[in-house]
Amino acid sequence: MNALIDDAPARLGWFDRRLRRFLLERLGGLQDGALVVRDAGGEIRLGTADPSHPCVDVAVDDPAFYRMVAANGTVGAGEAYMQGHWRCDDLVGLVRLLLRNRELLDRMEGGAARIGGWAMRALHRMRGNTRRGARRNIAAHYDLGNPFFRLFLSNDLMYSSALFADDSEPLEHASTRKLERICDKLRLRPGDRVLEIGAGWGGFALHAAARHGCHVTTTTISREQYDLTRERVARAGLRDRVDVLFEDYRDLRGRYDRLVSIEMVEAIGARWLDTYFRALGNLLAPDGLAVLQAITIEDHRYQRALRSVDFIKRHVFPGSFIPSIAALVAAKARSCDLALTHLEDFGESYATTLLAWRQRFLAHLPQVRDLGYDEHFIRMWEFYLAYCEGGFRERAIGVAQLVLAKPKRREVGYFAGLSRVEA
Repeated sequence: MNALIDDAPARLGWFDRRLRRFLLERLGGLQDGALVVRDAGGEIRLGTADPSHPCVDVAVDDPAFYRMVAANGTVGAGEAYMQGHWRCDDLVGLVRLLLRNRELLDRMEGGAARIGGWAMRALHRMRGNTRRGARRNIAAHYDLGNPFFRLFLSNDLMYSSALFADDSEPLEHASTRKLERICDKLRLRPGDRVLEIGAGWGGFALHAAARHGCHVTTTTISREQYDLTRERVARAGLRDRVDVLFEDYRDLRGRYDRLVSIEMVEAIGARWLDTYFRALGNLLAPDGLAVLQAITIEDHRYQRALRSVDFIKRHVFPGSFIPSIAALVAAKARSCDLALTHLEDFGESYATTLLAWRQRFLAHLPQVRDLGYDEHFIRMWEFYLAYCEGGFRERAIGVAQLVLAKPKRREVGYFAGLSRVEA
């Protein structure tokens, strides 16, 4: 391999040749798969030749790729993809291969990339989720425009993991199953007062109110989500059962029989985790139940992840973080009297959800362009969806539903199998 690396392409400047050699040497110990890199210097194969392992092809079209990786590590690699500096025949496969070689992946954050990491961490800290900052961070992603999200989400506009019976099931069925699963765990009954923290576009509120006869109060700080959720509630004739608020969770008041929060905790920031659980405890009735659905990271990687900025934090969800199960449970214990009574992880379903979203997104590229989004944005979203799918398939990240009960709640139920989905 060293001979191939030393055979530097004449069409690359001396600085790019050095950066290229530096990167390829760091990836030289690749295992559990192969990586073929093609650039101006020809072809270099890294990793194992076992045909049972994945082989991923990467074409570097512009040597600026090597400069961007040297400056900003793995974030720089994603930024170079956004700029069109490299191509790949299997983005998800590449993410999976690199995650299987985590120690090599971590090395990409060394050298000059440490300086870029410091700068990104400083910028991330400036995006803190104060009340004003949270609205700004949420708007940066969720206010991209409702027509955009309609292009690839399921018909219920749920922007969270569905729950699949198998990979061949339609996204719409799996999304309905997820909603019904949450309702089962909440043991919803007609007349229950339900609070949802993080309305999305109203998918859960509409489902719970229409199918279970409960009253749902749902809140968001995204103007686009707020406007469309109110419109959907009115169109469904459910104004008497669904109240839509434009309020920060920290400002909510009252007591509710049930509480649900679906993949909203990731947006609050680690600093406010105790505040979030304190709010959950204060807003639930003494015999109340809550279901929290959260994207999670491995417990042993959590502290490292807090100290770093990845592609998602930098370009997709400003101000975000991914909690671990241990971090969630510890914050709960410090902040409220809720007891964890049930936990279900279904990360593979999230991978399948992301695959469906990515396929739909790519199938609607003409419409994406018609909405005014350029190739830079398109490549960012393609990379984001593939990046996340690879993480779930390798179990570097997961998704879990936690059932939490107040002290006076005696019956919490037992859950097994998948909820039935009616056509």
